Amino acid sequence: MMKKMSIPTSKTSLVLFLCQIISALEVPLDLSQPPTITQQSPKDYIVDPRENIVIQCEAKGKPPPSFSWTRNGTHFDIDKDAQVTMKPNSGTLVINIMNGGKAEAYEGVYQCTARNERGAAISNNIVIRPSRSPLWTKEKLEPNHVREGDSLVLHCRPPVGLPPPIIFWMDNAFQRLPQSERVSQGLNGDLYFSNVQPEDTREDYICYARFNHTQTIQQKQPISVKVFSMDSLNDTIAANLSDTDIYGAKPVTERQPVLLTPTGSTSTKVELRGNVLLLECIAAGLPTPVIRWIKEGGELPANRTFFENFKKTLKIIDVSEADSGNYKCTARNTLGSVHHVISVTVKAAPYWITAPRNLVLSPGEDGTLICRANGNPKPSISWLANGVPIAIAPEDPSRKVDGDTIIFSHVQERSSAVYQCNASNEYGYLLANAFVNVLAEPPRILTPANKLYQVIADSPALLDCAYFGSPKPEIEWFKGVKGSILRGNEYVFHDNGTLEIPVAQKNSAGTYTCVARNELGKIQNEVHLEIKDPTMIIKQPEYKVIQRYGQASFECIIKHDSTLLPTVTWLKDNDELPDDERFLVGKDNLTIMNVTDKDDGTYTCIVNTTLDSVSASAVLTVVARPNPPFDLELTGQLERSVELSWIPGDENNSPITNFVIEYEDALHEPGVWHYQTEVPGTQTTVQLKLSPYVNYSFRVIAVNKIGRSQPSEPSEQYLTKSASPDENPANVQGIGSEPDNLVITWEPLKGFQSNGPGLQYKVSWRQKDVDDEWTSVIVANVSKYIVSGTPTFVPYEVKVQALNDLGYAPEPSEVIGHSGEDLPMVAPGNVQVHVINSTLAKVHWDPVPLKTVRGHLQGYKVYYWKVQSLSRRSRRHVEKKILTFRGNKTFGMLPGLEPYSSYKLNVRVVNGKGEGPASPDKVFKTPEGVPSSPSFLKITNPTLDSLTLEWGSPTHPNGVLTSYTLKFQPINNTHELGPLVEIRIPANESSLILKNLNYSTRYKFYFNAQTSVGSGSQITEEAVTIMDEAGILHPAVGAGKVQPLYPRIRNVTTAAAETYANISWEYEGPDHANFYVEYGVAGSKEDWKKEIVNGSRSFFVLKGLTPGTAYKVRVGAEGLSGFRSAEDVFETGPAMASRQVDIATQGWFIGLMCAVALLILILLIVCFIRRNKGGKYPVKEKEDAHADPEIQPMKEDDGTFGEYSDAEDHKPLKKGSRTPSDRTVKKEDSDDSLVDYGEGVNDWAGGQLFCIEDCRRAMDSKRCRCFRRCIQKLMCGMMHERGILSLNQKPIFQPFHM
Repeated sequence: MMKKMSIPTSKTSLVLFLCQIISALEVPLDLSQPPTITQQSPKDYIVDPRENIVIQCEAKGKPPPSFSWTRNGTHFDIDKDAQVTMKPNSGTLVINIMNGGKAEAYEGVYQCTARNERGAAISNNIVIRPSRSPLWTKEKLEPNHVREGDSLVLHCRPPVGLPPPIIFWMDNAFQRLPQSERVSQGLNGDLYFSNVQPEDTREDYICYARFNHTQTIQQKQPISVKVFSMDSLNDTIAANLSDTDIYGAKPVTERQPVLLTPTGSTSTKVELRGNVLLLECIAAGLPTPVIRWIKEGGELPANRTFFENFKKTLKIIDVSEADSGNYKCTARNTLGSVHHVISVTVKAAPYWITAPRNLVLSPGEDGTLICRANGNPKPSISWLANGVPIAIAPEDPSRKVDGDTIIFSHVQERSSAVYQCNASNEYGYLLANAFVNVLAEPPRILTPANKLYQVIADSPALLDCAYFGSPKPEIEWFKGVKGSILRGNEYVFHDNGTLEIPVAQKNSAGTYTCVARNELGKIQNEVHLEIKDPTMIIKQPEYKVIQRYGQASFECIIKHDSTLLPTVTWLKDNDELPDDERFLVGKDNLTIMNVTDKDDGTYTCIVNTTLDSVSASAVLTVVARPNPPFDLELTGQLERSVELSWIPGDENNSPITNFVIEYEDALHEPGVWHYQTEVPGTQTTVQLKLSPYVNYSFRVIAVNKIGRSQPSEPSEQYLTKSASPDENPANVQGIGSEPDNLVITWEPLKGFQSNGPGLQYKVSWRQKDVDDEWTSVIVANVSKYIVSGTPTFVPYEVKVQALNDLGYAPEPSEVIGHSGEDLPMVAPGNVQVHVINSTLAKVHWDPVPLKTVRGHLQGYKVYYWKVQSLSRRSRRHVEKKILTFRGNKTFGMLPGLEPYSSYKLNVRVVNGKGEGPASPDKVFKTPEGVPSSPSFLKITNPTLDSLTLEWGSPTHPNGVLTSYTLKFQPINNTHELGPLVEIRIPANESSLILKNLNYSTRYKFYFNAQTSVGSGSQITEEAVTIMDEAGILHPAVGAGKVQPLYPRIRNVTTAAAETYANISWEYEGPDHANFYVEYGVAGSKEDWKKEIVNGSRSFFVLKGLTPGTAYKVRVGAEGLSGFRSAEDVFETGPAMASRQVDIATQGWFIGLMCAVALLILILLIVCFIRRNKGGKYPVKEKEDAHADPEIQPMKEDDGTFGEYSDAEDHKPLKKGSRTPSDRTVKKEDSDDSLVDYGEGVNDWAGGQLFCIEDCRRAMDSKRCRCFRRCIQKLMCGMMHERGILSLNQKPIFQPFHM
C-alpha cells in the first residue's frame, strides 16, 4: 500500500521540509551508538518558589544511557535528599518544594551527564534561581506643587525583582493614566511631564509593578500633583494689581526644549548581538517638543527600526555589530532645539559558525569534527571527551586535536566516544555534543516503501530517500521500471539522498527508484509521484465602496484539481471574520449585510488544499455622511460681523466638499434656522456678516458626496446692537379692490431686518399727474393699508418707508398704482362678420373708448352659437362658445363652424373687474360643404345573381344631398380586382337591389353621398353571391367557394327545469360552425360564463343552475367575426325535496317496461313475417348522400322494411353493436352510454326531445330505426336521472335491430 505525502509549494515550507530530512539522518536506534542529549532545561532557569522545580535532562543511545548530576561542580547525590527524585528512564530531576522544601536551598549550577558503554554526553550548565517579587520600601511622599507650563518627573523606583517587573501607572479606579507627546512613561518606569497643565492636578498618580513569574502586582503609594495656573494666581492678587498688570502679561511662559533623560549631551550604550536595542530621549519644553532620531554617518536599518512612546523611544530589533555607531536624538519646538548623542557598541556572546556534528565511520575510515564559533570578543575553543577535558582523557591513537578541529585516522570500534566543544567569552558560552560512532553496517533505506508524493505542477518535487549505512552508501535514482540512472540539470541530488525536481511537469509523474549501495551491500526503494493542477482564483474579490447600512458582496470563484478538496476561508484584516450573523459566507462569495463603519478593512479569500494555497484580497471602504462638526467658537465680535470657527467631524471615508452655516434668531424667530452661507470643505473658519438687533446662534453642517451631516451643536449666542432700518419693504403695490378705494400692500420686513425695536411703516400716496401733496400715515407692523373715497381707476404714486425706535430707513422709491376698477360702460360697435368658408368666419369690431373701460383693458370676448342647421330645420339646445382676444385687438377668427348652418354672435369688452355689455347679436350663415359618409351600408338577401343594399343617410349632410354614388367590382380567388362599375342613385333612396351578378362571387362596394359642393367620404363593404341550389360548384369557382357574409343565429328558445335548462337555436351560415353558449344571472354585473358546444349541434343543456333563479343566455359562433344571438331570459323551477326511491317498485317504471316489451314483440313479429315471405331482401344500392349509414330505407312500394342479407346481419355495427361474449360493451364500439346521448346526467331530456322531433321529419325509410334509437336514449336518460346508472355505465338491456 502506498503512503501518501503532500509536498508543500511555498519556499518557507520547502526549507523546513529539507531541514526535517537533514535532521532525520540519524543512526537508527536499533544500532549501537553513544548517548545524545535530546532535551534539557535553559541555561538561566528562573523558577517559581511556590512550585516544584523540574530540571530536564533527556537522552537517547544504545544501550540506553544512565544519568548523573553535578551541583556547583561537585557530584549531586540525589539518593541522600528526600526532596529530590529522578524520573524513571530519564535524567530529569524533580525537587519537591510544595511538601516542605525551600526553593532558595536549591539555588546553584546543575549539569547532567548521560553515559553508556560507547561514551558520555553532558548538558549545559543550568543556573537555578527562584523568582523574587519584593514589596516597595515605605517612604513619605510629599505633594508636588508645580506651576502651569513647568516640567515634572514622578519617580517610580520599583523594588529589584527577579526577573525585573513590568511598570505601568494607574489611578485609584484602576484606570490607566492617559499618555501623550506631553505626558509619557520612560524605560525606567518614571512618569515624565514635558509641561504640566491644570488638568494634571490629581492626588492618585500610582505606580504599579507587575511580576509575571509569580503573577503578583505591587503598588506604590499614591503621588499628589497640584498645578497652579496664572489665572488662579491673578485671582489671588487681583486686588493689588491693575488690569494691565493682570492681563498684559502672558499667562504661561513658553520655554525652549531641555532633555529630562538622558542628561548631558552624550552617553554610551552596550547591547548584545541579537537583542533589542532601546534608546530613549524625553524633553521638557513649552510648546511640547517633538523628537527626531538619526544615525550619524548612516541610515537607520530598514524593516528593523520602530518608534515607540510618541517617537521618544528608538527600537531596533535583532541588532548586529553593524548597528554600532552614534545615534542622535533632537527635541524641537517653536523656540529652539536640543540634541543628545548616544554611542552604541554591539558586543556578542559566542555564536556558531560551524557546530560539530555526529560522525559515523566504518573501521579504518578517516574523519573530522569541526567546532568554529565567533563573538565579540572572539571566544576561546576547548574540547572534552566523554565530559572530561581532552588533555586528561584516555588517549586514542586515531585522534589528533588541531585547535577547533579533531582529526581521526584509521578508526577502530574502540574509538567510539562523545566529544564536547565549548566556545566561551565574557558574555557567555556555547556547548555542543558530537559523537564518533564506529560501525560496519550494510545500507538501509529509512523512507517507507511505495511512498506517494503529490505536488502541484510547476512546483518543486522532493522525493525522499533517507538512508543509513557504514561506510556511507552511494545513492542513485532511476525513473520507471527499466529506466536509466537520472542525471542532468533538471534534477538536484542532495547529500541526504533526496531527489529534487525543481520544476515538476505533468510528464514528471511516475515511479522513481532509489538505490543505496556500499561495500557491504545494496538496497533499493520505490516511491511514486503524482502531479496535480494548481488551484487558481479565476474571479477575485474587487474593491468596494459601500454606503453605511448597505450590502457588500465579494466573489471568490476558484478552479482546482478534481482530485483535491479545497477549503475556502475568509479573513478580515488577516484575522477571522467577526462572529456576526450579518456575515454570510456562500459557496463562492462573502456577503455583508447592513455594513457599518467597523466593517471597513481588507477582506481576503484563502483557498487551501493539501498541496497548495492561494489567496486574493480586496478592500471594503464604508462611506457615510460626515459626522457633525464640533467645538464651534465665535471670535472677533463686531457690530456687523463675527468670525466663526469649528473642528470638522469624521468624514467617514468620503471627503467633505463644503460646510453650510445656518443661524437662529432667538429674539424674533426662536427655533427656526436660516441659511447664512457655505464655504469649501477645506475651510474651518468664516467671517460672517451680521444685522443689527439679532440674537444670533450659529450651527455648521458638513456635506460630502453621500449627504449632509447632522447639524453641529449651536454656538454661543451673540446679540448685535440696535440701529435704524437699512431697507424698506419690498413688493409695494397699489391696487384697488373696489371702485372707490386704493389698497396699498407690501412685504413686511423680517424680524432681523427691523434692526431694532418698535418697527413701523410710513405709508404715503398722492394722485398722479395732479399737483397734490403727499398724504402719509404711520401704521404698525402690518402688510397693507386701504385708502377710501378715491375716484374710479385713477393712477396714484405710492411709497412705504420702514422706521423703528432709532429712526427711519432710507427714502423709499415710488411705485405707480391704480384705484379700484368698475365694469366697462359700453359695448363694442360696428360688429361685422365675413364668412371665409363653410367652417371658418372672421369677425371685426370697433374698439371702445379707453375712458369707458374704467379699468385695465384685458381684451374682448366673442360669444357665438349655432341657431339651427339649414338642411334639417331642427332646433336643438343652444351651446354658446366663447373666444377671448387679448389686448386691444379688433378682429378674430371663428374656427370649427358647421357647414350650412345659421349662427349668432356678440362681442364684449373685458377689464380686471369683469365684462361690459354685449353688442347686438349678429346673424351669419355658413355655406354648404361636402357630407360625411353614409351612416351605414348593409348588404342582405344574397341570391345566385343579386344582392340587396341598404344604407343610412349621412350623420352630417352639411347641405342638401343631391345623390348617392355606388361603385363596385368583383374580387377573384387571388384577391385581384375586376372592372369597376359606377351607379348614381337619387338622394331620396335608401336601398337598392343589384341584379345580373355572377353567382358565388365576392364583390367590393364603395358608397358615398354628394351635395352641390362635392362628394363626401365613402364607406366600403364586401359581399358574396350564393352558389346554386344543387350544391355543385361552378368549375370556375371550384374549391375556392366564399361563404355568405352574414351568418346569423335566431329563434333562441329555452326549456328550464329545477337545476338545468335546454337551449336550442336556429343557425343560418357556413357549415361546421363551432358554437358556444354564454349565460349569467339576469341583472348581475358579473362576467358571462361560457360553455363550448360539442360538434355542430343546435342544442345544449346548461347544468348546475340554481333553482328559482332568472338567467340570461345567448348563443355565439367561434371564428365568424364573433357574432352572437340576441339575449333570452328564463327562470329555473323551484327546488323540490329529494327522496330516495326504489325504481323497481315504481308504477311508471313497470308500465314503461311493459310498453317497451310489447313494442319490441310487435316489431319482431313483423320482421319475422317479412323475412319468411321474401327470403333475403334486396337492399337499395345507393343511399342518400347524407343518410345515416345504420338506417336502411323502407320499400316505397309497400311500406315494408328493406331487408338485409344474412351476411349483413353478422356484420359488426358501428352503433348499437351486439354485446360480446364477456358481457361487456367497449366504449369505442358503442354510443349507447349517457355521455354519447347528452352532455351530462341531465342531458337525456333535451336529447330525447330533439331526437323525436328529428325522427318525425325524417324520411319514411329512416323513421323506424330513428324512433328505436330515441327509445333507447329515453330509457338511459331516465335511469341516469334516477341514479340507476352512472355517467359512463352501459344500459342494462341489449341494443336491438329492426
